Amino acid sequence: MRAAPAVRAVLVAVLAAGALSACAADEDGLRYATDYSNHEPLGVVGYPTSDSLRITQELIWRLADGRTGELESLAADTDSDGAKSEAGKTAQNWIQAFGKGAGGKVTAEFYDEGSVRQFVVVYFHDTTQAKGFSVRLTGSTGEDGWRVDMREPDPKEAASAPDWVPSTPGGLGSKTPR
Repeated sequence: MRAAPAVRAVLVAVLAAGALSACAADEDGLRYATDYSNHEPLGVVGYPTSDSLRITQELIWRLADGRTGELESLAADTDSDGAKSEAGKTAQNWIQAFGKGAGGKVTAEFYDEGSVRQFVVVYFHDTTQAKGFSVRLTGSTGEDGWRVDMREPDPKEAASAPDWVPSTPGGLGSKTPR
């Protein structure tokens, strides 16, 4: 008979954890749906994975909203405090350089195969700017999810696109030049 209260306690704990997980998932889904409806649709060229597309959409939304802290939170894991502040400075630079363009029509071109890493070029149509960056799985086995490489603390570097980027999406057939 003593086992019954212990079993009940474990069952209650498991159910409570499940309910909290479901609430967190619902909250995340609601936030994503709200962001999606509050922003201009993202045009897509190439072959993103669902996760590389999602992190890219979130990056564009944070740029458009001017949310430095939230943009920085999308940065790939870093090993040192210096690298983390580098991501914060990059977030500020990117918002300053591309925030206006991110609020309008944007097309993201996803280059090459994207199972663990993908290079993305975003075209801000209203400002005729383009920006390239890498998105990748983080953590030793990808358990930390997809993040953005953000290591451009120099404003000039942060505002520039790679010199090989075509002037319009699809110009290279979504293959990086070799």
